[in-house]
Amino acid sequence: MTDCESAWELGEERREPKKREREDQRIRGDGDEEEVSIKSGWRSSQISEVDGPSDGCPTVAPHVSVSLNPFAYFGQRTSITAPISSLITPAPGITFSASSSPLPSPFRTLHLHQKAVCCLKKPHILELETSSSMSSGRISTTPTSRHTVVPKALGGDKDKLNKVVLAYSGGLDTSVIVRWLRENYGCEVVCFTADVGQGEMELEGLEKKAKESGGSQLIVKDLKEEFVKDFIYPCLRAGAIYERKYLLGTSMARPCIAKAMVDVARQVGADAVAHGCTGKGNDQVRFELTFFALDPELKVVAPWREWDITGREDAIEFAKKHNIPVPVTKKSIYSRDRNLFHLSHEGDRLEDPANEPEEGMYMMTVNPVDAPNQPEYLDIGIAKGIPVSINGKELSPASLLSELNAIGGKHGIGRIDMVENRLVGMKSRGVYETPGGTIMNFAVRELESLTLDRETMQVKDTFALKYADLVYSGRWYDPLRESIDAFMEKITEKTTGSVRVKLYKGSVTVASRTSPYSLYREDISSFENGQIYNQGDAEGFIRLYGLPTRVRAMLEKGI
Repeated sequence: MTDCESAWELGEERREPKKREREDQRIRGDGDEEEVSIKSGWRSSQISEVDGPSDGCPTVAPHVSVSLNPFAYFGQRTSITAPISSLITPAPGITFSASSSPLPSPFRTLHLHQKAVCCLKKPHILELETSSSMSSGRISTTPTSRHTVVPKALGGDKDKLNKVVLAYSGGLDTSVIVRWLRENYGCEVVCFTADVGQGEMELEGLEKKAKESGGSQLIVKDLKEEFVKDFIYPCLRAGAIYERKYLLGTSMARPCIAKAMVDVARQVGADAVAHGCTGKGNDQVRFELTFFALDPELKVVAPWREWDITGREDAIEFAKKHNIPVPVTKKSIYSRDRNLFHLSHEGDRLEDPANEPEEGMYMMTVNPVDAPNQPEYLDIGIAKGIPVSINGKELSPASLLSELNAIGGKHGIGRIDMVENRLVGMKSRGVYETPGGTIMNFAVRELESLTLDRETMQVKDTFALKYADLVYSGRWYDPLRESIDAFMEKITEKTTGSVRVKLYKGSVTVASRTSPYSLYREDISSFENGQIYNQGDAEGFIRLYGLPTRVRAMLEKGI
């Protein structure tokens, strides 16, 4: 087998060539009959039959090919004569039939007729006396057809992949991606789902969906305890909040999922991983930085940065065309991400910041107006900056968060509507439901008011801003985040105690705080005179503390 043969495969269907001279059958350009070999990116699912020189390489004319008008309507007939350089990107989602007329060199005209929607990303070379059409990624030809060549890449080579582990949710994007990966890379697709608390409904029937979409298998891992213990709790201890509001629910989940994907890739012998993140969002960075950190040799495929699908409605049409089961319709298009910590909502009417969120959109929390008319009190036990119990009952990390989600959601706790600055430079609007996380974060901060002195709290808060930015930006495995985390672990060694919170119609307030390491002394703080604090000492302190202010004023007045 030649090097060229190893880079492409023939389809299942072949026909014996007619006994004619090859140069009479091939499209020529500019009078140049030089044969050009395409040496990369061929897939059997996209080639019906190929004829070429004796060395086994498929050939195409160097200068003449065809391109479709992206603005042409279906059913419109077009005549095009074009150099191959103009054929880098044909019209999105177009299949066509073609025929040619025997015009003299150096040009021939190909008559194209658009037939149906089918995602075609790269140029297609259709040779003389060929009538062809494509469906589901395959070229089918008439009995008189002689040559049909479908190059996968003209402007650059795609890496050849054998097996890809896809972050699979069963939703619209990832369901479409399974089929797209098989058609465009000719690889086996192993679907991977991380159970980070998104709910049983989202996991139900997932294996059937994955296989119907074209996946070879589905691997599901329960990561709930790991997610809370190793990702949520460090952020909670650090007090990491992005841009004053966002508790980083999605930002923490992505490196947790990506870490598990790397493990699965090693387990099944995959040479690549793939995700369904768009090219406009933050999640693509979070996934890929984790891949880079844990296995820099893994190839990464990001279909949203490659394919011709330009939006969710295009993806819905692709899914319907290929009979892929998806849970979304055009009437309700919210992009949601759910895990044990939160539920995020983006897209649709939320894309206009002037629109108030619809009440029917919320899923984890009731409307505060409809919450119980009686407040509920909870005692949150905390050890070294980490919640460990509710009302004296110790629970595992995931169980504790689940319990707080249920209680907080009942009282309408944790709704946030914000416009945030994405890492990629644009602003986006999102609505988040984080009932349990809001309660935990509030309780830990209240306990810190007892256990941290002023200087320590200020430094901690300063580092918390950077910590949040690192997590939001996908740099979970960055040495800087790990170093700040070590500081946070040390500084919260004494943040142990109990906080009683009051939940009422969407609000969380503190009822009491206690800690064996409290720096609060009633005998010192009392307005009554005490033996430790002499109020007369304040005079000398104020004189020294205010000395710079006094000197500046004296200078200005010429004293």
